[in-house]
Amino acid sequence: MKITLEELRAWVTVVDTGSITSAAEQLEQTSSGISRALTRLESKLATTLLHRTTRRLALTEEGQIFLEHARQILASVELAEEQIIQRRDIPAGRLRVNAAAPFMLHVIVPLVDEFRQRFPQIQLELNTDDIVIDLLEQQTDIAIRVGELRDSTLRARVLGSSAIRLLASPAYLAKHGEPETVASLQQHQLLGFSQLEAHNVWPVWQQEGVFLRVRPTLAASSGETLRQLALAGQGIVRLSDFVSREDRASGRLVQILAAETRELRLPIHAVYYRNQSLASRIRCFLDFLREKIEQNGLL
Repeated sequence: MKITLEELRAWVTVVDTGSITSAAEQLEQTSSGISRALTRLESKLATTLLHRTTRRLALTEEGQIFLEHARQILASVELAEEQIIQRRDIPAGRLRVNAAAPFMLHVIVPLVDEFRQRFPQIQLELNTDDIVIDLLEQQTDIAIRVGELRDSTLRARVLGSSAIRLLASPAYLAKHGEPETVASLQQHQLLGFSQLEAHNVWPVWQQEGVFLRVRPTLAASSGETLRQLALAGQGIVRLSDFVSREDRASGRLVQILAAETRELRLPIHAVYYRNQSLASRIRCFLDFLREKIEQNGLL
């Protein structure tokens, strides 16, 4: 049977106060409870720690040796408790965040400087994957996921949603012309995803109430790669607003089939394990990210 912290605390308090009665008062327990704790402790150690008389308590040699170890153990526990309380009040430690490259580059990276200034004791580790990862296997605290969630083992916080548009570069349109109808997209170079088939659903109807699902002429696994291909004049692409905002504002990419485009928004969630207590470093990042998304209209 293992020694408990309660037994160690009772033992050290008896020695420090000089009596079982005083120790009981300090620990707000009964004298009989303290006495039983000492008896259990000596039984577990198979040795006598105290010589007890009606007038005084005296440490045995074994008791003197064990006392120093007990003090060190209790001090270590108290220090750990203080550090956890401090971390709860002042977020600290390593925070591993995973997101698809477009979201990481266009939403998170521009906010890093302000986040680090606000929470200097958090060490960020930013990783990108364009497919859904296993949080435990990848040692990830938070993953940002764009699209519908399927994993019920995860907890999720909604960050917002992003509209999607069909875009092309002026150079591509000058060379190939601008499609005037949804059907005419078949005569164009279409850029799409090689792995995320759900992202090959475009926000235009192929028939009433049914969104167009395309077969890409040129496919890539990353939304950022598709963006770069579109900027290079390689075809028409479907991009989320958070990815294309600056390109549209500068004219590097222009929207096509605007009148035919239907409302199709992708939900964006921050996910973490359902059985994971929400550490302060995780909570502060989620609160900060949501604040900046709403404040700056990033989605």
